[in-house]
Amino acid sequence: MNGSRITAVGHHQPARVLTNGELSTLVDTSDEWITSRVGIRTRHLAGPGEPVDELGAHAAAKALATAGLAPADIDLILVATSTAIDRSPNTAARIAARLGVPGAATLDLNVVCAGFTHALATADHTVRAGGARRALVVGADKMSEVADWTDRSSCILMGDGAGAVVVEACAEDEAGISPVLWGSVPEMSDAVRIEGSPPRFRQHGQSVYRWATTRLPPLAREACARAGLAPADLDAIVLHQANLRIIEPLAERLGAHRAVIARDVVDSGNTSAASIPLALSKLIERGEVVSGDRALLFGFGGNLSYAGQVVRCP
Repeated sequence: MNGSRITAVGHHQPARVLTNGELSTLVDTSDEWITSRVGIRTRHLAGPGEPVDELGAHAAAKALATAGLAPADIDLILVATSTAIDRSPNTAARIAARLGVPGAATLDLNVVCAGFTHALATADHTVRAGGARRALVVGADKMSEVADWTDRSSCILMGDGAGAVVVEACAEDEAGISPVLWGSVPEMSDAVRIEGSPPRFRQHGQSVYRWATTRLPPLAREACARAGLAPADLDAIVLHQANLRIIEPLAERLGAHRAVIARDVVDSGNTSAASIPLALSKLIERGEVVSGDRALLFGFGGNLSYAGQVVRCP
């Protein structure tokens, strides 16, 4: 058993929805201004009693149920998040406790918006090496808690949510997670930040936009090449849901003309590490992709870090 594949997905969002119209009563903005610049119309916000681990546990429970697994079947939990307030216990341990997972290894990864694809690659490597047989990989962030709600350039982006996948061991010829392409751009490490006390989100939006629209296309093509595919072979593209003005041009430049493009940013905003599994889970739930379809997942953002791989949909 030296392969791995995704066997189930799940997602969760808080019930509270903040529209652009309501946001315009808090800061100097408007629905037209927001949609024309980033494409976002609504975002979900968690309340004070909905911590990050609760969001992640709901998504993970749905993925477990879809996979037909019990909590005891899981031996590794990896959580990508950058908005956990407490240092210890980590978010993965708290999710394990909420789900009743006994004895699993529990690790958090903080790679901000590229966190989920880093965590998925780590799960793939661990399962292939025999360190685990079944892993829960969760992306969960509560961006509303680090947002500056007086800064109209950034608060309009923020949303909360979680997505999760189950990764299981399989035969190599059944493997469904391709080799990862990952890396970072150290000279741009301050382009996206969550820092200070209390921590607040800040970014150099134009720098990130220029990098994503110029440097990301060849990286995405390389991720496809590592899967032995051309972009035209893709059935779906699920990028980090940062900005519709980044997502749509990149998909066009890739030449993935028949692929379904995830545009969950319109309804969910930027949910950081949650955005890719959240968007993927919705595509699968709506039947826009089917079992066996090949989807490019590509995260990018804070540090500035990136990671991408092609997966087969469960």
